[in-house]
Amino acid sequence: MPLLIRKYKGNSGVMQEERIDDPDRIERYMRLFDKDDVKKLETGVKTVIEKDEWLLLP
Repeated sequence: MPLLIRKYKGNSGVMQEERIDDPDRIERYMRLFDKDDVKKLETGVKTVIEKDEWLLLP
């Protein structure tokens, strides 16, 4: 089962991590990203998109 990890800075300035394991939700995020960013994620590279760090684990 794939896992999408999002690291972001919350309102209080503290780094937070969100682990997304719902396949439908992962697919929705992938449709929002640029094709180049999706290719990076699919190869397992950490990708920064709009100030958030994303990582896709197979």
